[in-house]
Amino acid sequence: MTLSLLVLLLLVGCSSPKGQYPIKEIDQEIVSGNFTRATELIDSLVAGGELNETQEYALRFTRDSLHRVRLDFNQTKDEIIGWIEKNRLFTPSDSLLDVWEQSKALEFRIIDGKKRYFRNAAPNIFRVNASSITLSSDTPRDSLLIEDFNRKTKSDTKGRYLLPAKTMRASYTLAVNADAVPEGETLKAWLPFPRKDIDRQTEVRLLSTSQPDYILSDDQTEHTSIYMEQKAERGKPAVFKAEFLFTSQGEWFDLSEIEIKPYNKQNEQYKTYTSEHPPHIRFSENIRKLADSITQGAQTPVETLQAVYRYIAANFPWTSALEYSTIANIPEYVIKNRKGDCGQVTLLMITMLRYKGIPARWQSGWMTHPGEVNLHDWAEVYFEGTGWVPVDISFGRGGTIPIRPGREFFMSGIDSYRLYINSGFSGKFYPEKRYPRSETVDFQRGEAESGQWNLYFDQWKYKMELSYQ
Repeated sequence: MTLSLLVLLLLVGCSSPKGQYPIKEIDQEIVSGNFTRATELIDSLVAGGELNETQEYALRFTRDSLHRVRLDFNQTKDEIIGWIEKNRLFTPSDSLLDVWEQSKALEFRIIDGKKRYFRNAAPNIFRVNASSITLSSDTPRDSLLIEDFNRKTKSDTKGRYLLPAKTMRASYTLAVNADAVPEGETLKAWLPFPRKDIDRQTEVRLLSTSQPDYILSDDQTEHTSIYMEQKAERGKPAVFKAEFLFTSQGEWFDLSEIEIKPYNKQNEQYKTYTSEHPPHIRFSENIRKLADSITQGAQTPVETLQAVYRYIAANFPWTSALEYSTIANIPEYVIKNRKGDCGQVTLLMITMLRYKGIPARWQSGWMTHPGEVNLHDWAEVYFEGTGWVPVDISFGRGGTIPIRPGREFFMSGIDSYRLYINSGFSGKFYPEKRYPRSETVDFQRGEAESGQWNLYFDQWKYKMELSYQ
């Protein structure tokens, strides 16, 4: 569930206007699932004109969050049953639905007195059932990796091997729906753009833009973007487009060959990447207990990584995920629901490794495999004496690969079909975004806003087109 208003206001330090700010009443309505009543209370307060800027911002974002949850949880019981009947060839009983709900395989919320299921709840049921995982995951065709792994070359770093590089041309489009904002209002868009500060990504070149005036963030923030503006025209979508080239090269570290030195724990990099990063990287009791239990026999950083990686790969199947902005703490969500998509299990892995004193950081962008282009998240782990090693826990789940490291190639390797955009999560943009982000953790689809407020994902569309050089 989304952050409660009470928690949100405490985080931003809001106080009650003239002592009449009904935080608890609105919060209780949200907790009870009375979204319409909570929205009415929020609208009334905002219209009253007695709020300071921080209070109004918090209230408007809370209202927006309720809208996001409604979009995510939009399926009725009949629609869930209908999907199962069509795709699984049987009609589930009420008692079976109850079992699925209790196991959290079938996610739902009570919204305005009605039970509403997650938009992808039906297929997720069969993804979490280990005996019948036959639906899509985020793992691409293994043939691409097998071909490249067999052509790898040794680098100057002991234990490090390079995979053949791939040059790709991308055309990215973000189109704001017609009449999403009044005519003449300025629309602002941040489109994803390749980073230039990642060794595995080179030869980045901007080819064209839909607007002659633009701003490249140039790796000044965790999220690399190209920013553009245009005026809204009545009856017409506002289209933002950028074309660019980049080259990606995969690598693999043979963990049996690399030499691990003791960490310099006074180093600022070590401190940064072994620390908590609220709200999603917290060393909670659940995290500490789980990490300690699965790494009991680990004697080295490599053995700790192996233990954490193997546990997550074996116990948290891939499922379509709720919007990250509606989850208060993603690793805790994964542990509680025993499932997660690529970014969710990556955050769980990063959190556990950091708690165990192993530097780990977020990376993300797109998987760019021919025919399987999609958003994707992964991580890097730091070993003293070797450097940063890529780890894609999500691709390490399910099936086998007929190469020497097998699926565990992704424990210390990454393929060449990547577009790197983010070197961290929940960062700022350049130019800075004024209003709340649609995606509060990651940045892959883009972001858009007007002079009045953020434009959420239901108000615009995005499209990535790739060709291979």
